[in-house]
Amino acid sequence: MKVVLASKNKHKWEEIRKITEKLDIQLVMESELGVDIDVEETGSTFEENSLLKARAVMEATGLPALADDSGIAVDALNGEPGIYSARYGFDDSLDDWGRLQLLLKNMENVPDDQRQGKFVCVISMVTPEGDVIQARGEVHGTILRSPAGEGGFGYDPIFYYPPFGKTLAEVSAEEKNQVSHRARALNLFYDKLKEAGYADK
Repeated sequence: MKVVLASKNKHKWEEIRKITEKLDIQLVMESELGVDIDVEETGSTFEENSLLKARAVMEATGLPALADDSGIAVDALNGEPGIYSARYGFDDSLDDWGRLQLLLKNMENVPDDQRQGKFVCVISMVTPEGDVIQARGEVHGTILRSPAGEGGFGYDPIFYYPPFGKTLAEVSAEEKNQVSHRARALNLFYDKLKEAGYADK
């Protein structure tokens, strides 16, 4: 099944591609089809923003489009940065590392036993026929006081995952892809895809 990924994020593309290639889905980037659209994420939830992106790219390409909206939510910060994870601080000069440092600064006074957080990912697919399939995945852990590990991307270096005893930046891509919020959302999404009759296996 050929599906367009509604994203320009190469890290996301690589991670999703590695998971979906096991799921009988041929994933192509929107740029491969000559599409370059910026979707304004006006939703108030991961679900709404994921759907906005998928629908816009489906309309632009005429193909089923898959979008991912994801982020990190910290309990002690009332769920922040949440849907604003990629824009945290709303400062264009900040890169992934800068946003990670901002999150650590905002958590300076949070005690060690109250640093719980989760990664959330919502996958949405919209088809030209109007079908919508959506799935949510979460992985729970603890936010460290300093980064550890060179792998992964985004907030992975400060996200400690207890079953591994490491951050998601300290494990291989294969290990991360077994437990990540994105993997969990994609696996659930694929189950729903099969139920809807879109997948052969």
